[in-house]
Amino acid sequence: MNFQVTVGLSNKHVHLSKEHINILFGNGHELTSIKELSQPGQFACDEKVDVVGPKRTIKGVRILGPARKESQVEISYSDGFTLGLKDVPLRDSGKLEGTPGVKLVGPKGEVELEKGVIIASRHLHMHTSDAEKFGLKDKDIVKVKVSGPRGLTFDNVLVRVNEAYALDLHVDVEEGNAAGLTNGQVVEVIV
Repeated sequence: MNFQVTVGLSNKHVHLSKEHINILFGNGHELTSIKELSQPGQFACDEKVDVVGPKRTIKGVRILGPARKESQVEISYSDGFTLGLKDVPLRDSGKLEGTPGVKLVGPKGEVELEKGVIIASRHLHMHTSDAEKFGLKDKDIVKVKVSGPRGLTFDNVLVRVNEAYALDLHVDVEEGNAAGLTNGQVVEVIV
C-alpha cells in the first residue's frame, strides 16, 4: 500500500559524543537547543564547529543534539570535494567503520576524528505503529515518488523503524535540490 509522507531536507551537520562536547566547548558544557527537529528528542543546537579537511575548512557547521555514543559528521558529496576528502562513503547513520576523519575546531579546543565522516543514506523514519499499518519493517527498502516539474523517483530508500521515531523522509540537500523539494513537502512512498 502506497502512502504519503513529509520530507525533511538534511544539510551538513555534526553529532558529538559527550567527551568531544567537553573538549570543544568546555568541561561540563550542555548543548543549547534552538529548534526541535522532526524526530522526537532531536534538536538543532546553538553550538557550531569548524570542520577542517585536508584541502579546506567549512566554518560554522551546526551541531545536532542530544549527545551520541560516537561523534559523526554528515556532509554532501560537494562538501566532501570542498574539504578535500576522497571517497566519503554513502552510509546509514552510525555505520562509521572505514570512513575518513576530519578535525573539528570549537571555541575551547580541537578534536581530531580518525573516522566518522559520511554522506547519509536517504531514509524514512517510521514509528512501529506506522510500520504495522503500512506492512513494513526496519531495514526494508522502498521507493519515493516526487511530483512536480523536477519530479523523480528515489530508489533505495532505507526504512528505519523505532518506537521513538516519527514518520518523516530524510534526504540530503543535494538530493532535495535535484528534485525541487522543500522542507515539509509531501511525497509518495511506493511499497
